[in-house]
Amino acid sequence: MGKKKDVIIKILVEISRIILGVTFIFSGFVKAVDPFGTAYKIEDYFAAFNLTSLSFLSMTGSVLQSVVEFAMGACMLFGLYRKWNSRLMLLVMVFMTGLTLYLAITDPVEDCGCFGDALIITNWQTFYKNIVLLICSVIVFLYCERISNWFTGKTYWLAFLYIFIFIGLFTFRNYLYDPLFDFRPYKIGANLPKLMSVESGKGREEKTVLVYAKDGVEKEFTEDNYPWEDSTWVFVRMDNHVIQEGEKPVINDFSINKLVFNSDRTEVETQLDITQEVLSDSNYVFLMITPSLINMSDSYLSRFEDIENYAKDHNYHFFCVTASPTDEIMKWSKENTINFDFCTADGRMLKTVIRSNPGLILLKEGIVVNKWADIDVPAEEYLTKPLTDLPYGQMIDTKAEDKKNLIAVCVAFFLPLLFLKGLDFLFFRKMKKEAITEEENEEEIKE
Repeated sequence: MGKKKDVIIKILVEISRIILGVTFIFSGFVKAVDPFGTAYKIEDYFAAFNLTSLSFLSMTGSVLQSVVEFAMGACMLFGLYRKWNSRLMLLVMVFMTGLTLYLAITDPVEDCGCFGDALIITNWQTFYKNIVLLICSVIVFLYCERISNWFTGKTYWLAFLYIFIFIGLFTFRNYLYDPLFDFRPYKIGANLPKLMSVESGKGREEKTVLVYAKDGVEKEFTEDNYPWEDSTWVFVRMDNHVIQEGEKPVINDFSINKLVFNSDRTEVETQLDITQEVLSDSNYVFLMITPSLINMSDSYLSRFEDIENYAKDHNYHFFCVTASPTDEIMKWSKENTINFDFCTADGRMLKTVIRSNPGLILLKEGIVVNKWADIDVPAEEYLTKPLTDLPYGQMIDTKAEDKKNLIAVCVAFFLPLLFLKGLDFLFFRKMKKEAITEEENEEEIKE
């Protein structure tokens, strides 16, 4: 009976270890893929709890969260520092379970953001997920010594150090460039007009009714049968009844307004909605995206000027789209002596389109052909031909690219650990062989 109980406990511990390890690795990884997205979600939390004064900590919190979660998951999966990691895992899950219960009840943010944009789940789904993880963390806490480990004590620290170096460098890469894996609706290959609409019959349906009153009694009528000829009925109000909620478009906030300045560029005369013009243009359209001109990095600003000149030479449209107020736009333009075609748009939408500030996106017929973080914007010397003859203007097979990148990341993570495991095995076997030889020598001496 005791042996059977040990087997059951061992199975429960290994299942719990795998569930916790895989979940934390995935959660930390998708946050590391998009550190800016995680920082924006943290800002949402600060705003929901009236802690906007702490928003400056959002990026630091994003990086720490992704690195710590990934490292905890990897240590759990590989059995590194089992005692301390299982304690930390339990503390984290107790706190997160309580927090997500509060979020599920009060609903201050739409989703917890625990899996970034890769997997969006509701606050209640997050709470139920955390209940499972809490149970698993209790099991590994109680029986941490039964967690299988891949490495001996001699190489623990090397494996642990490499895990931190890997996830740290990966996060830094995605901080400098656009995310290696793009889970947002504005990824390369996205058809924006299609994502902004819903198929006929699948959208929200409403019914308009006219409410009239007679002798103190209200009655609903349609536009076809309301009593327009009967003066005894008095019109009260018009109501809209939802027949079905239907599907919502993936993108519902993409709107661009072009600013028309006076001749001295000291005043905005009017604003023109050019959203459909941009999305329907059969030629290439460059959009320089900057949520805030004041907070924008100008390290690679000259490249955007080169892109604008290149666009003029080849009859492509180039717009600088920002959420900055018009007075800031005019001030920035004057200080930098730059006369871009400025447009305004929703700041949150711009942060979703591309993470760097500034960034560049290339459209053609409303399809995202390419996008670049500021550090990656093509330099002038590479823009020698029309886009139709350059790789920048060609559609990328994103599925094949994602597959290639995923393989490269997995190799970069697992191969050094497997090499370390091989060294660990050889070292352990050598130590065991030396111990056996020493025992044999001692027996010979006794004889």
